[in-house]
Amino acid sequence: MLVPVSKPVGLIDYPDARKRHAFATPLVGGLSIFAGVLAGWLWLGQMQRFDDIVLATACVLVVLGALDDRYGLRVSVRVAVQVAAVAIVMSTTGVYVHSLGVLHGYELTLGWLGIPFTVVAVIGLINAFNLMDGIDGLAGCLALVSAGAIALLMAPDMPAPRTVVVLLLAAALYPYLMANLGLLGRRAKVFLGDSGSVVLGYIIAWTLIALSQSSPRHISPGLVLWCVALPVMDTLAVIFRRLKRGVSPFTPDRTHIHHLLMNAGMGPRRTLVYLVAFALVLPFVGVVIHAELGAIANLVAFAVVSVLYVAFTTHLERTQSTSDDAASGVAAAPVADGTDS
Repeated sequence: MLVPVSKPVGLIDYPDARKRHAFATPLVGGLSIFAGVLAGWLWLGQMQRFDDIVLATACVLVVLGALDDRYGLRVSVRVAVQVAAVAIVMSTTGVYVHSLGVLHGYELTLGWLGIPFTVVAVIGLINAFNLMDGIDGLAGCLALVSAGAIALLMAPDMPAPRTVVVLLLAAALYPYLMANLGLLGRRAKVFLGDSGSVVLGYIIAWTLIALSQSSPRHISPGLVLWCVALPVMDTLAVIFRRLKRGVSPFTPDRTHIHHLLMNAGMGPRRTLVYLVAFALVLPFVGVVIHAELGAIANLVAFAVVSVLYVAFTTHLERTQSTSDDAASGVAAAPVADGTDS
């Protein structure tokens, strides 16, 4: 329904040196997903106040994302509006990250530091899903993995309204993924767009915060990161490598895990399958470690897996850069010899 209006309003993604898709594609995936969530929300008509405020502020961010897709807004503008949206949710609902869980019987409370921590966490996850939106289906499938992980990790006696928004998000993702993966034909293909990464990251972030900070808790705070492990790890790895190169963490490039795997010879679909399978395994790893060894071991395990991930992707990027430099040198050699003669 949104595809015909995408060109008149300028929500079209054109191929360029960094975006290597084959043809101009509508950027209405995020708008369609959010429309689906809102339709379900209105149909149910039984949402709690927290859900109402999250979706109201999400609506503002979706519009902001669409404007960014159309006009290319400054990072400072996007961040300022995102901070304001998070602040509205915290101030009107009282929900924020006030505790990191219990270690050896002691509650790790954050006090006033929980407010900036929450802002960074929500905005960070929005951008994490944005960074994973590099090949067809990846960001959407990872959002489905996160929704499934929430269903896996939540307490069995948890009231249904606590997860209704994220379940609506999961349901709205299916038609988008069918279009994005080309299952509905070339003419129906759409991309997620910045409005879509906002929908995914914002709703999943607030769902995890609400479930882990409620009383009683419905998900242990120590398991939250495992629900979004791959987007978080890849974001940390990309930021690390960009800072190491002396460039801004916001500088776009093609060094995300999906780019590195495709540069290594994998096709887009094979890359998608491998990354989604890896993302599916991670929450189960977190559950086993948390249940068998406790919260400290769980935190250490996530840190170790993250370091190994950063080391692997950094090595992969360095190897590919070295190969590219060597190939350039070999290609340039005959030209230099001919000039000298």
